[in-house]
Formats: sequence, C-alpha cells, structure tokens
Amino acid sequence: MTVPLSASSVVPHRSDRLTLLSVAWITTLALSNLPNILIQELGLALPVPLLTLKLGLLAACFALTLVWSAARPLRVYFALFAVLLLVEPLAAWVGATDLWRVWFRGSAFSTQMLSTQLLRFGSALLMLVALGVIYRRRSEFFLGLGDMRATVAPIPRFIDKPMSWGRLGWISALCITLGTLAFLLAFGQAPLDRLAGVLPLLPFVLLFAALNSFSEETLYRAALLAPLRNAVGGSQALLLTAALFGLWHFYGVPYGLLGVIMSGVLGWYLGKSMLETRGLFWAWFIHFWQDVAIFAFIAMGSITPGG
Repeated sequence: MTVPLSASSVVPHRSDRLTLLSVAWITTLALSNLPNILIQELGLALPVPLLTLKLGLLAACFALTLVWSAARPLRVYFALFAVLLLVEPLAAWVGATDLWRVWFRGSAFSTQMLSTQLLRFGSALLMLVALGVIYRRRSEFFLGLGDMRATVAPIPRFIDKPMSWGRLGWISALCITLGTLAFLLAFGQAPLDRLAGVLPLLPFVLLFAALNSFSEETLYRAALLAPLRNAVGGSQALLLTAALFGLWHFYGVPYGLLGVIMSGVLGWYLGKSMLETRGLFWAWFIHFWQDVAIFAFIAMGSITPGG
C-alpha cells in the first residue's frame, strides 16, 4: 500500500533502514502494554516499577540517537513517547487527590466516567502542547479536519477502485458501529428492559464518546504517527501505531487477544485515514460512533472493561 508522506519526511539510506526498523519495533514493543500484560497474566513481580524501567529505556534510546546516526530519525518519536508515559501517571495522580475525589464522589456512571474522560482529555491537551512545541504547523501532527475528500489508497481485496474519504468515512462509521453493536449484543448480555434507562444518559454517552475518541486519537495515534511517518515511512508507522493501539486495549472492550486484534486493525485503519487526509476528522468521527455504542452498553451495566 502506498501512503503519502509529508514533504519533510526523512527516508534513511537502505543500508540503515533495517537497523532503524529493528530499533523501532524492539523499543516500541518494549514500551507498549506487552510487558504489562505478560507480568500481570504470568503473575510476575518486578523489584522496580515498570514505568521507571520504560522511562529508563527511553532515556537510553534518546541518548543513543545523539551518537548513532542510524537511530537518529527516531529521536522525536522517543521524546513524544516519554511525554505519553509521563502524562498518564500525572493524570492518575490528579485523580487520586482529595479535591478531585470530592468533586467526583459517587459511583454513578455519569460521575465516574466524567472523571475518567476529563483526566484523559487533560493528558491529550498536554500532548498537544508538546506537539506544538516540536512541530511548526498543526497539519504536521494532524490537528485539523484535513482534506476530508482525499483519495483513499487501495486496500487489496477490499478497496480497489478510486474512492474518496468523503464517502468511505461515512460507510466506515456505519459499518464499524454496526459491527460493534452486533458484538456487544452477542457477548454483552444486555437485557432489553435496561435500554430505556440509557436514554436519560444519552447526552453523557455522546459527550464521553466525543472526549474519549479525541483523546485517544491524539495520544495514541496522531502524537506517535507524526514522528514515525517521518522516521520509518507511512506503511511501517501505521503498523507500529496499530500494534501499540491493539496492545493498549488488551484489558478493554472486547477483552484479551480478540480485543488486541480488533483494536489493532481499527488502529491501522484510522491511522490510514489520518495519513491520507492529513487530518484528525475521519479518525475521530469513526472512533466516536464506535465509542457511542460501547459507552451506551457500559451505561446499561451489561459489560465492563477488562472482561
């Protein structure tokens, strides 16, 4: 698949490309949720917090880019990944303060989800500040609508005729949302008598879906896709960010390996829309409607993240 790159993309020499890709994949998997999953599922214990180890690895990788030319294109990627790893514990610290707990006390869906989404949205805003410092134009990190009618690059066996994102975006949002609904109806065990109870919560569901989709598309896709595209090219950048997104959803909805695969494929597809439109809109729009379905079921209490 051919994915357009920005004019500022740096393509390494062929002799260094394999080394660069190896470093990118090894470090990305080490910094992903994969070590967390293995430690938790195997019941292992570490003498040092895993976050500390990951930050130490990032520091070493960043230092490596200063002395090893083959790894230099990944410098911005490592810097932004460090920001990602730091804003999340910062949000957790804020959420654990007495003041925050007073503001969001109670176990109601609207209260607890508002707390979670505000903290995540705050993390996304901090990431946008970091991106704004590094990049000259918002379009370089996809902050904007982009070209909503950009041509879709072919996907073998799925899209082999010319099509615009102006059409495919709507089709994708409908199909992915209906597919998610079908999955939730099959495995969520939602009693129909609870459906009416969700209607008063619908404004909250829409708000939380909008916040969550924007935050995740900013933190887990745009912020990492931008430097990776310039370092390893669009195709590899899509695969790397898709792997990260999938692994981050191991304890999400759906749970486990199925969740990793489904989220990974979705992450690749949403990243493709970003690269080809150079904007956030279609990735956010598709993600938003899928989240509407998921949050509606969470509001019914028929499913919980993590199984």
